Amino acid sequence: MNAPAAPALADALRQAVLAQRFDTTPDRLRDGAPVEAFPSIDLAVVRFARGGRPARAANVLFSREHPGGVVARFGPAGGGLGPVANLRFDADVRDAAGTSVAWQPGADWARIAFPPLVAPPGLPPGAPRFVAPYPASLLKLMVAVGLGLAVDAGRLSWTDAMPELTPMITVSDNDATDRAVALLHRAGVVDTLNRTLQQAWGLPTLQLNRTTPRGGWRNGDGSGVGQIHMTAWDTVRLLWILDPQAPPAPWLAPGTATLAEATKRRLLAALAAQELDEILSSGRLRGLPGWQPGLPDAPVFAHKTGTTENYASDAGIVAVPGGPHYAVAVLSNLGSRYRPRFVGADDERAATTWKLPALGAAVHALMPSLP
Repeated sequence: MNAPAAPALADALRQAVLAQRFDTTPDRLRDGAPVEAFPSIDLAVVRFARGGRPARAANVLFSREHPGGVVARFGPAGGGLGPVANLRFDADVRDAAGTSVAWQPGADWARIAFPPLVAPPGLPPGAPRFVAPYPASLLKLMVAVGLGLAVDAGRLSWTDAMPELTPMITVSDNDATDRAVALLHRAGVVDTLNRTLQQAWGLPTLQLNRTTPRGGWRNGDGSGVGQIHMTAWDTVRLLWILDPQAPPAPWLAPGTATLAEATKRRLLAALAAQELDEILSSGRLRGLPGWQPGLPDAPVFAHKTGTTENYASDAGIVAVPGGPHYAVAVLSNLGSRYRPRFVGADDERAATTWKLPALGAAVHALMPSLP
């Protein structure tokens, strides 16, 4: 049995975000002064059914326009677990120099023409919008799914794909990602990947646009910010589809083709081998001054991270033996410019503010108490 959005979980997630006081986060581009505006944070969780209890799901979104948070309402598909239905998503933007202008000090959103990304049918005038932060290297999860689709279709072999899949996921190797994207083009599955994500699997905000046959996916390739999009709710629903231990995705029509079970297990194994526990989980950073514990580290948290100066994201599946089993995703503009300063010398291992792993720990603490 699956239940639609859970108001108690949504309110608990909203309070967990507010408790971190993200509005006090120091910004290196402001010489360590707090952020000018509340950061953009898109957080979604699905706690899977256990012991006959229904699944619980929620998505909360914060930004300078919504500092108190907006609780997403989901569409009717799958008993109320379809796409977000009560707000529109606008796309991230960059200027001609490649700068992510929306997140710079002094940015005036009233003067920025954010292109529409996804708007649900029948959304009334004046409904809230959310500018979706670029997912950074979390996009590599979509590339990995593309490799799985190509192998399942007989257009690639795992012998071809695994040398790129493993480093792309476990250490976020950009060169391996170049080669993986080139493999997708060579196999002719890039358009198939986008159609599958958005249409067949009902995940409209997941878009891997304007990559190049030579493997380009960055800003300089005409891709990157403004072309590649993800949101937390569609990402946790993608993880639901990929998780061999999860119940069938309820918003998909019976008989909808996904990935072969062996392919799902292979992708999940790559996520479980994650070496970058540094955003929602923090084991890689243990011992740094001010360290905050987060979600359990891999392999319990099988996940993919993404970080640039302006962005931090993390998404994966938590499966505690004998304990909670859930998918979680966060996308934010809290990139490396918000990482803490350390006395004596900087430490580039710190990917972002300690507030994000602290949020991960708060999310994990909620799971056993859900009805």
